[in-house]
Amino acid sequence: MSISAQPSSLSTLEEDVRAVLDTVEGDFAVAFRSLDDTSQTLLINEHQTFHAASTMKTPVMIELYRQAKGGRFDLDDSIRVENEFQSIVDGSTYSLTPEDDSYDALYEHLGEQRSIRTLMREMITASSNLATNILIEKVGAERTTQTMRRYGADRIQVRRGVEDMRAYRRGLNNETSAHDLMVIFERLARGEAVSEEASQEMIQILKGQEYDDMIPARLPDAVEVAHKTGWITGLHHDPGIVFVPDGPTYVLVLLSQNLEDEDAGVTAFARISRLVFDSMTQER
Repeated sequence: MSISAQPSSLSTLEEDVRAVLDTVEGDFAVAFRSLDDTSQTLLINEHQTFHAASTMKTPVMIELYRQAKGGRFDLDDSIRVENEFQSIVDGSTYSLTPEDDSYDALYEHLGEQRSIRTLMREMITASSNLATNILIEKVGAERTTQTMRRYGADRIQVRRGVEDMRAYRRGLNNETSAHDLMVIFERLARGEAVSEEASQEMIQILKGQEYDDMIPARLPDAVEVAHKTGWITGLHHDPGIVFVPDGPTYVLVLLSQNLEDEDAGVTAFARISRLVFDSMTQER
């Protein structure tokens, strides 16, 4: 654990965050940084590697915008909705099921054409796994990871689509760290992901996130959060940008794994989000 620039308020925040985490069994990482004053940075287990779950969908979105800017395609181009993908282990095919997807409506459109932009929005806001796999095939997992390296995210690893069970059994998973997610969300917030226009468009998509039980849960209604949750058994994540009206803007990343009580983990993260908000707003 490290803290950058330790005024009393940050030291108190660290103590409060640790106290909340101590109430839950599991492994955690936290990264917080104010965009107005980067000395206001709190990092806990920031380089620990976690299974990325659906947080990897934000790097995929960034790569979509990057390739679109480079002229490989237009985000309004149409793409066929199909449900057959190749395992990165041996090239064998697998499919997804609506029962294991947080967004089952897309399965009603198999065989139809859908715009890349629409699929991208469904991937982020509704966390559609089917849309994600279609889009990863479009941009390439390796290219997505390479872009993350250029952005200074050294531990984000996008290896494969969702539900590639052969890869999962071999430990070939998408990975991330709190530090790396903070890096890319800070780039988005500063208009430095692809371009200022692209960054703003991506932020608007992230603000449409439908799963709001962690960072936004205990914040005032007027506060906007651009974020992308992720979860699998024993694991809940929430990285995002918090926009306080007439107040500060900051990045907050909350990662967990090996949770014995998932509900307790989610509640702890909502409490930590409020602690950070109170610390930031009480200083003004």
